[in-house]
Amino acid sequence: MKLYCGVGPNSYRVRIFMAEKGVDLPRVEVDLFKGEHKFPEFLKLNSLGQIPVLMLDDGTVITESVAICRYLEELNPEPPLFGREPVGRAKVEMWNRRVELQVMGTIGDYTFHTNEFFKDRVPQFPGFGEAQKLNVPRKWEWLDREMADGRPFIAGEQFSIADITAGVAAWLGEFFEIERPASLPNVNRWLERVRSRPSWNAQ
Repeated sequence: MKLYCGVGPNSYRVRIFMAEKGVDLPRVEVDLFKGEHKFPEFLKLNSLGQIPVLMLDDGTVITESVAICRYLEELNPEPPLFGREPVGRAKVEMWNRRVELQVMGTIGDYTFHTNEFFKDRVPQFPGFGEAQKLNVPRKWEWLDREMADGRPFIAGEQFSIADITAGVAAWLGEFFEIERPASLPNVNRWLERVRSRPSWNAQ
């Protein structure tokens, strides 16, 4: 297998996931700034021109970061990052989806609609993007209220892909200088706990 990846939140998600699993794969760095994700040879792997992409030894291609992580989980079930039993798996799925849509998606809407890098990728509506930027703090406040029960991780007692997704969203927001309120005790304790893990510095 080999992983096509580069800068950006979705590649970062997969790298953290791999580090948590102790998995190391050969990598092909795709330079987004040079437009390598739009080169014809790459578009044969992913017609959407997005990274990461996992190519299996038989030539099978898997795209989308969560799908790649699910495949790696099947091959390396310990430690479980998608939950261990039916309720646990459902809760991880629920929370990963919630933070992906509510937090990461809101940050993504701002960057897609205001950043020069994405001007040829999507029709940009800067006013919408700026409105979404103002909405980001409220999304973090929502998550802080949800975690007021004292659980250590987003989906419960165990670290999961939901923590990876939300943690990468925090990193992305900081990169684009989007406010995350400082007075969020539950989110701040959770984020400190997550960032203390060795996987967080996965390159």
